[in-house]
Amino acid sequence: METLIRSATLKDAEKIFALIHLNRDQLVPRSIGNIVENIDRFFVAEAQGEMIGCASYSIHPELGDPAQAMVEIQSLAIKTAFRRHGAGSMLVEAVAAEVEKFEPKEIVVLTFAPEFFRSLGFVEVPKTEVMHKLYTGCINCTKHTNPFTCPEIAMKR
Repeated sequence: METLIRSATLKDAEKIFALIHLNRDQLVPRSIGNIVENIDRFFVAEAQGEMIGCASYSIHPELGDPAQAMVEIQSLAIKTAFRRHGAGSMLVEAVAAEVEKFEPKEIVVLTFAPEFFRSLGFVEVPKTEVMHKLYTGCINCTKHTNPFTCPEIAMKR
């Protein structure tokens, strides 16, 4: 199966929304408005003439030292029938290649799939190492009352 990874366009927004919604048990929900506002930070995977996956990123600034900003990979989703064929890895690498030009301190992810990210060179870290993410994203999560008891695993590369 040949998979194409490309930057998302505004025409992809509704399909990205649907894909994230299909994976709502594993992903933080995003409104269509949020997706449109951040479409320049999304990548999509296509195979067999359809969108099969997406991923995006967010930059988390470090107060007082902009050069220490971290980048988080977010909203990585692959349609179930297309999993384990390399599209997820290709999306992560596309996002990583894009954000490397910013020279971030590190690339991080909060995930329920640590083995997948471990296979891509990520290592588990305590959530205290991603406090900015916890304060800007996790604090608004409607799934868990406390980011430290949430079962997602913090990882960095």
